[in-house]
Amino acid sequence: MRPISGFSKMTKEEKIQWLSMQVPVESAPLIESMNNFWHQDQSVQKKFDEFSENTLTNYYLPFGVAPNFLINEKLYAIPMVIEESSVVAAASLSAKFWQTRGGFKAVVHSMTKIGQVHFLWQGQTAKLENFFSTKKQELIDSVKSITHNMEKRGGGIEDIELVVMTDKIENYYQLKLKCKTQDAMGANFINSILEGMSDVWKKMIATSEIFEASERDLDIVMCILSNYTPDCVVEAWVECPIEDLGMVAGLVSDKFAHKFATAVNIAKVDPSRAVTHNKGIMNGVDAVVLATGNDFRAVEACAHAYASRDGQYRSLSDVSLVDGKFKFSIKIPLAMGTVGGLTTLHPLVKTSLAILENPSAEELMKITACMGLAQNFGAVKSLVTTGIQKGHMKLHLLNILTGLGASVEQVEEAKKYFTDKIVSYTAVRNFLQSKELPQ
Repeated sequence: MRPISGFSKMTKEEKIQWLSMQVPVESAPLIESMNNFWHQDQSVQKKFDEFSENTLTNYYLPFGVAPNFLINEKLYAIPMVIEESSVVAAASLSAKFWQTRGGFKAVVHSMTKIGQVHFLWQGQTAKLENFFSTKKQELIDSVKSITHNMEKRGGGIEDIELVVMTDKIENYYQLKLKCKTQDAMGANFINSILEGMSDVWKKMIATSEIFEASERDLDIVMCILSNYTPDCVVEAWVECPIEDLGMVAGLVSDKFAHKFATAVNIAKVDPSRAVTHNKGIMNGVDAVVLATGNDFRAVEACAHAYASRDGQYRSLSDVSLVDGKFKFSIKIPLAMGTVGGLTTLHPLVKTSLAILENPSAEELMKITACMGLAQNFGAVKSLVTTGIQKGHMKLHLLNILTGLGASVEQVEEAKKYFTDKIVSYTAVRNFLQSKELPQ
């Protein structure tokens, strides 16, 4: 690659042309074919182009739906955006399994989000703490122009506290903001409050006569929301008498329940297993987060931090077998929104929310948590019964056949052949070769 100036000012066509000239000759046609993925409606494509910078084309992921989710006595078909072939199928199977056993239950415990003004200050901590206590309400009132509309919708600032961190970093303090953003994701709202408040805080210190001249120089390091939202938590669960589980993949209900519980408990004590266990949960969670235009990177980061909140990385889900009842549950922080951001711009986000009957942020949190729990149930159920590969690789069969260039006839023949056989890349390739069919 050669360095280039003014790349961002080029048209998409010019960017693609330049890039095609930087790669090996045999790769150039791949670059030049990027325009095949542009949306045929230019106004829609313009929206996609503006979501990011230096956009060349659109990157497609499957948009699917998992039906039969009974959540708090309401039936949903849940949109999912994910490329892993077995995820939507597993979620759908779990939904159908629990639909006849009481369905999913979910409750949001809190929707509190956090922002921080990080600053350095040299002086007596006790003096700063006393000063903050007298100015706390004034700080909150100073950003009323920003919070006014949110307050009318029931949100706004819940609290602000001074956090002393001088034992970690010399002269380091925080103003820690707690607020509710209702149906909005709230990142811009929180960051605007923080920046406005930090200016006022800095002026308060600089002009207060209770501080010595050497104490009036407060250095704002940064103002930013936190994606760790341990108080923005939703809990979801399924439960039924153990005997109502029935025969599960050849296991009687009691045997299945105890084996399932052991598998979950392993993920609570072994971080190596817990990472994969929680990845399965996030397969479901991320698919809904993406479909609804929310920030899956923030949700992922928060969930994994929450899984480590007691000092060891553990399963986000839990299981109990008490008084003859099987209960499988999850508690997970989910800072999500249904207004603002991509929700008003991306046409398929609007479609996703329409499929969900335009939920509030609180309702979307419940739906997403239930999806994560369903995905986890499906994965653990497979692991302790038939094994994960049997179902996964059968669903992956079509991808392998496509990669090997199989014809329509070959695909149909392979589907029949592998009905009762283990699927692998080598097995599929050998099957095609044994049939002596042209690839």
